[in-house]
Amino acid sequence: MKALFCQQKAPGEELTFVFQERENLHPTRDNDVKVQVRACALSWIDTKLLSEMKMEKDLLPVGREISGIVLEVGRKVSFFQPDDEVVVRKPEKVCWVEAAGTVRDGVRAYTALHYLSQVSPGKSVLVMDGASPFGTITIQLAQHRGAKVISTAYSLEDKQFLERLRPAVARVIDGSNGKIDVAESCLEETGGLGVDIVVDAGVKLYSAEDESTSKSQLLPHKHDIITLLGVGGHWITTERNLQLDPPDSHSLFLKGATVSFLNDEIWNLSNIQQGKYLCILEDIMEKLSSSVFRPQLDEPIPLYEAKVSMEIVQKNQARKRQVIQF
Repeated sequence: MKALFCQQKAPGEELTFVFQERENLHPTRDNDVKVQVRACALSWIDTKLLSEMKMEKDLLPVGREISGIVLEVGRKVSFFQPDDEVVVRKPEKVCWVEAAGTVRDGVRAYTALHYLSQVSPGKSVLVMDGASPFGTITIQLAQHRGAKVISTAYSLEDKQFLERLRPAVARVIDGSNGKIDVAESCLEETGGLGVDIVVDAGVKLYSAEDESTSKSQLLPHKHDIITLLGVGGHWITTERNLQLDPPDSHSLFLKGATVSFLNDEIWNLSNIQQGKYLCILEDIMEKLSSSVFRPQLDEPIPLYEAKVSMEIVQKNQARKRQVIQF
């Protein structure tokens, strides 16, 4: 069996990706489900989290979001049977590639909008970088719940993509030249009240001269996010190193606002969360089947191109979700 693995020779070094042939799998145990994989999505590997959780390995298999056919189940397994088409259970109308390619972004969107905030009809939601795979699914879920969505775009292509979305986004803020004031645009769109929920794609922590990359130059400053939040607002951040100074905290206190960190791995870190996790996965597949979710997928990738594609994903250079098809 040929598979793709990632390898990190020393902490801090870049990951390398290698193909290896592996012997046949061990016999199916009581609680095991053996699946013939038909599609596998490629996602960025968080080496820092793996290190903190003491989960490093010399060779780590690449790709956890899979869809396929059940070949064999252990004697204690009752939920699945051989020949079942699965992600959790794959709806008949959903293809293998779409099923695998929507899992991660769907879980992140549900975590942000349902568990870290409570999206509901009439609320306003700002989705940063809405043309990304995660941003697109987040917009679609927020609109499905009846929210008014504002989004930012970091290129002309992204802006045109967001303007073509149906249902339409209430406002697309073009930040490609770095000159648009995101806070001012959001306050104008909400009549000065501010937005109820912000889902960021990273924030600028320091002054412009301290930020090195061109991407960070386009990100909003943390002060802008706090300014555009409405009373009782929720800021959902992907910035793990976010630092709030006392004036920042005081502003959030005055608004009664909250800051939550989006780490979708929490569902796999505690067995007590498994029931909720399964419900989320089933709901994602139902919304994919009913076309509520229309994921941003690239053309399916053959296995022999997976190494190059994974290197692109790990460098955060892929603008569409990469999925291997078998």
